[in-house]
Amino acid sequence: MQTIIKKWGNSPALRLNAAVMKSAQLNIDQLVSVKVQKGRIVIEPMAKQEYPLDELLSGITAKNLHGEADFGGPLGKELL
Repeated sequence: MQTIIKKWGNSPALRLNAAVMKSAQLNIDQLVSVKVQKGRIVIEPMAKQEYPLDELLSGITAKNLHGEADFGGPLGKELL
């Protein structure tokens, strides 16, 4: 595929056609890694990072634990 580098806001941008996206198994809004290797631009898909709940909860300590917040009573038809 041949394409032209265009300006998008203040940054240069490339458009990839659907065939290239499909062949590279890329999707719109997918996280990718962009590197320069030996003078070439390499775009690679990145795995979506997962955050296990037990790992997140293990990071809570007495120092970083937030207190309760009062948001007031119901204003509409909330069910509590």
